[in-house]
Amino acid sequence: MRQIFSLSDFTLPHSTPRIGIFGGTFDPVHNGHLILARDAMEALGLERVIFVPAALSPHKLGSQPAPAPLRLEMLAGAIAGEPGFDLDASELDRPGPSFTIDTVEALRARFPLARCIYLIGRDNEAKLAEWRRYEELRQMTEFVVLDRREEGQAEGVRAVPRRIDISATEIRERIARGASIRYLVPEPVRKLIEQHRLYR
Repeated sequence: MRQIFSLSDFTLPHSTPRIGIFGGTFDPVHNGHLILARDAMEALGLERVIFVPAALSPHKLGSQPAPAPLRLEMLAGAIAGEPGFDLDASELDRPGPSFTIDTVEALRARFPLARCIYLIGRDNEAKLAEWRRYEELRQMTEFVVLDRREEGQAEGVRAVPRRIDISATEIRERIARGASIRYLVPEPVRKLIEQHRLYR
């Protein structure tokens, strides 16, 4: 599977560009992800937000996500034509669980002048200390919480608040019981889910 984006293709307005990295299984990507990414771009002054789908999260080893090629295709369809949104498939190329430290090291090596902002959901904040080589990771990137439920200020971590009650779990559950997911996911994502009969 190939890497889809290249920042060298873009003209960035600053000598030290601010790049947001948004990782996750995106199973499936939904409108909440896109709204929060756009909010983060505006609130934090990011030149780009790079979506990085995980092959398999080390914190979700007991679950089986939709096949990686389909999650990648859904994500590509969701952000197609969105200014400033890019897609990096490098974690899907690496064997085994996806570790954030590997992705951040690769991006910093490729773009040494960029300031990396790693965007996480509120549900991941409590587990940060368990991430591989977390102390090194803290020195390499700034963590910012995308707080879709406005549950208060993250302690020691900046937050971009927005009340959005949409989750991938809810979407999978709705599909399983035959309920509509229209307006919860971008239309290209909905069509791919129907075409491949995902989450049924």
